[in-house]
Amino acid sequence: MSQLEFNYYYDQNETALYNFAKKLTRNKMDAEDLVQETAIKIYKNFHSFLEGSSFKNWSFTILKNTFITKYNRRKKRAVLNTSVEDMMFAIDELHININGANSAMNLDNINTCIAELSDKSRIPFKLYVEGYKYEEIATMIDIPIGTVKSRINFARKKLKSALVANGLVEFQS
Repeated sequence: MSQLEFNYYYDQNETALYNFAKKLTRNKMDAEDLVQETAIKIYKNFHSFLEGSSFKNWSFTILKNTFITKYNRRKKRAVLNTSVEDMMFAIDELHININGANSAMNLDNINTCIAELSDKSRIPFKLYVEGYKYEEIATMIDIPIGTVKSRINFARKKLKSALVANGLVEFQS
């Protein structure tokens, strides 16, 4: 296709492209920039336009993809440009545990609380924590699935109250 044909097709669809860009960006200046960027891409890739296909659809697709690319780039940049003050939560002592000994002590206390559960609650609970499904647990210990669910729920409640009583966890209801 020639330069003249490109100009003809583009001039016919420029208003529609601008209106579509305005809907996407919700800003007149950004819409103008988007249309200009799209026009450059259309011009550079005009050789790939198939004769007989819809120029409007082709150009709208390029505009939409350009918008999405710019949007994703802005989104990534917004995360990277977040101020240090906004990221203080990541280094605040309340949100991380620097001392591994505290974690080990807490884990020991949790394991002690689990060990204090009765066998009929502890065994299904441990199997569930290891990743077995209710059906598998029911088959393994030869009890109905409803009983498995009930015992696991009972173990969770008992563990929760033991952890709260030992001051390891604060739960809000």
